[in-house]
Amino acid sequence: MLGAGVTLAACGAAGHPVSSTSSARPSAPAASVTAVASPAASLRPSAVPTQAQATTPAIYGWGNAPVPAAAGPVSTARPDHVVGSGTPASCTSAAVVEAVAEGGIITFSCGPNPVTITMTATAKVVNTHSLTVIDGGGRVTLSGGGRLRILYMNTCDKQQVWTTSNCWEQQYPKLVVQNLAFTAAYSATQQSSTASYGGGAIFDQGGQLTVVNSGFFGNACYASGPDLGGAAIRAFGMYQGSPVYLAHDTFQYGRCSNGGALSSIDASWDIIDCMFGANQAIGSGANPAQAGTPGGGSGGAIYTDGDNYNVTIDDSLIRNGSARAGGGAIFFVVDAGYGTLTIENGSVLRNNPSGQFQNAPGIFDSVDGHDVSPVITGGSFVG
Repeated sequence: MLGAGVTLAACGAAGHPVSSTSSARPSAPAASVTAVASPAASLRPSAVPTQAQATTPAIYGWGNAPVPAAAGPVSTARPDHVVGSGTPASCTSAAVVEAVAEGGIITFSCGPNPVTITMTATAKVVNTHSLTVIDGGGRVTLSGGGRLRILYMNTCDKQQVWTTSNCWEQQYPKLVVQNLAFTAAYSATQQSSTASYGGGAIFDQGGQLTVVNSGFFGNACYASGPDLGGAAIRAFGMYQGSPVYLAHDTFQYGRCSNGGALSSIDASWDIIDCMFGANQAIGSGANPAQAGTPGGGSGGAIYTDGDNYNVTIDDSLIRNGSARAGGGAIFFVVDAGYGTLTIENGSVLRNNPSGQFQNAPGIFDSVDGHDVSPVITGGSFVG
């Protein structure tokens, strides 16, 4: 049964990629986010740290649900690479790109105060490295300067080396991002059958992904396309033996055709103690694209599609999102097979208007072509 405040409305449908033609670049809105009391926790700081906070690394997210070991941070006591030599000037885009290409455990030495590194090229994981960990220590922000994607991993990109005969849904590499902030990232790639589209801050196809205690602020991707999404993170064809783990992360002011924060095809998600605020799906025409439209506009915070996958929202807050089409907070469509959207353990979804369709407040949930109810438990609120 649906939680308090739930109503029913018209529904829509989902399909698979087609090309789009819109070229409008989204910009971060100026809206603010107001904290909502959770039965389990209060809202944590969700802004990039200032100079006055220099001695205290940034803490992101919302909630206090237990985090499984697989979703926790990796020890960086013995790093393989250190970006910088103790000063802000030594922490450059080129140094980040080089370290990510070499893989292993990466930390930063940029001085005692918070630092923003404006990227001049996208940092790309090489698939021969089974593990890449990037730890900003709670004081490093990577900026896309409003023009480029920040981080990229793709098991099916031959330029990053194929390591299996079938790159789809392969197990490795594993990418772990922790104690790091991303801002002003932008993926301009349009949707097509051959492009790696979506994922303003992070694009990940294949392998495994974990993001811990990290913040995403004012990121964006292309403004139209029926299946294009993920202003912060795009996960595509991920390893099926593990979900994408997000723990103690904050996502604010993201804008994309779909999924103002997250987007995926054929990926499960375990989202724990996270906060989503004022993220927007700004495309129009839904998926498949309605006649005369470029498509998109679903999943203000989260847009997921594909076969045989699950999404769990655990002690998390989704607030003030919006979608021009369906699911102002969450768009969850399983085209074939099993799948469950679970909202649990004191999670709060509030004020996430859907422009055209939903089957719970701020949610569109469809499995095998049938509207279904999300599983809402543990005192969670959807309204």
